[in-house]
Amino acid sequence: MRNLSMMFLSLTMVVATQVAFAADAKGLSGRCISCHGAEGISSNPMYPNLAGQKAAYLLKQMRDFQKGERKDPVMNAILQGLSEQDMDALAEFYSKK
Repeated sequence: MRNLSMMFLSLTMVVATQVAFAADAKGLSGRCISCHGAEGISSNPMYPNLAGQKAAYLLKQMRDFQKGERKDPVMNAILQGLSEQDMDALAEFYSKK
């Protein structure tokens, strides 16, 4: 019985973490919406679609903008305040759209 209780507690914590992670990504995505669209599909061909891109690709691009290896004044500024965990959450969020 104790093992079953521990397994249930572990599963509950994993689910709660995933829900919080998704909620954080949704909140963080507010900074992306004006250019990349609410669902990660831009209505302006000047801005790329984020939805459905591979998470590793999105994360690399965000890291490059944050470090200044890619130059775009808006993206460089937007990403300055994000942690590695924030960028990972956003990459996962948009890859699953």
